[in-house]
Amino acid sequence: MQKIIPHLWFDKEAKDAAAFYTSVFPQSKVISTTLLRDTPSGDCDIVSFELWHQEFMAISAGPLFRFNPSVSFIVNFDPLLFGGAEDTAREALDRTWDMLSEDGKVLMPIDAYPFSKRYGWVEDRYGVSWQLMLTDPAGDPRPPIIPLLLFTGNKAGRAEEAMNFYQSVFQHSKPGVLRHYPAGMAPEKEGSVMFADFQLAGKWFAVMDSAREHGFDFNESISFLVACDSQKEIDDYWQLLSAFPEAEQCGWLKDKYGLSWQISSAEMETLMRKSNQEQVDRIVRAFLPMKKIDIAQIKAAAARH
Repeated sequence: MQKIIPHLWFDKEAKDAAAFYTSVFPQSKVISTTLLRDTPSGDCDIVSFELWHQEFMAISAGPLFRFNPSVSFIVNFDPLLFGGAEDTAREALDRTWDMLSEDGKVLMPIDAYPFSKRYGWVEDRYGVSWQLMLTDPAGDPRPPIIPLLLFTGNKAGRAEEAMNFYQSVFQHSKPGVLRHYPAGMAPEKEGSVMFADFQLAGKWFAVMDSAREHGFDFNESISFLVACDSQKEIDDYWQLLSAFPEAEQCGWLKDKYGLSWQISSAEMETLMRKSNQEQVDRIVRAFLPMKKIDIAQIKAAAARH
């Protein structure tokens, strides 16, 4: 199981969205679908799926949160992924753009930009944001899909601070590129982050600052599930990341930047995928009252007859 997994919150569309995304991206598949019964949101589907060999999760849990571009996904169409053929990579980018933009909303039209020969930013039919980019194969290699965190509003200018904080929290982390805004790009502040990327527990993330008026911020529509190997690991991440006690519920927390994380157990996630419905029901009843996940109670619930 991937250590950090992007998690998408839908109203009722998780299964449809997973089927759509796995039809859009290469080397993709649905891994499992689990029904959570009798939650505060009613019966909820959880879907695990892979996009271009990277694991995602989605839940249908009611119309509580709306997607916005504060978290988007960069999709790198590196010619090296297509046998070194730039034309083939460009054609794949354009096909993906056509599928994602159908019934969606274009945020930046697909075109040539100073940072890429072909790039576009789109919200798909569900509201999830994707940045499609023809990547320079001469650069350092990156995975095909990278989450990007956009720091706006009163958080603009804190992207580099957040990047350094996250690297201090997660092991097996390292910095990548870091580019600052130069002078003369108002309203962007000189020295704030134009673009940076970094690894957390082996997974690539990117960050940007934007001082423009966007009117959106991080929320629970996109969170990041951390699959922990022990109770101590859960406890440690919880202590380091949780900044808003009122947001703590069922393993969910918010950090000091308002970004949502799910500090979970790899064993619990496996149990949820492989157990029968009665076992899943017992696990759900066990974790619903929890704030921080207690693995021993989860395992006891799963084993109970």
